[in-house]
Amino acid sequence: MCRSIKTLRPPVTPEVTEEDIRAAAVQYVRKVSGFRMPAAHNREVFDHAVDDVAAATRELLDGLHVRGSTATRP
Repeated sequence: MCRSIKTLRPPVTPEVTEEDIRAAAVQYVRKVSGFRMPAAHNREVFDHAVDDVAAATRELLDGLHVRGSTATRP
């Protein structure tokens, strides 16, 4: 997987910002698409994919229950 994506769940990362989630989503979409920066004609679909991955990541993190962790999610 992409080395630039860090673990975002507690207790590894106690506070996760929307910027953290978006950065991970961008790295994921870059890795999967093979493009660091998409051409203008691919920008819309690239950005849409980043938004979808970020939303799925937030949903995942909000739903995780980590045993032995006292961390809470907003």
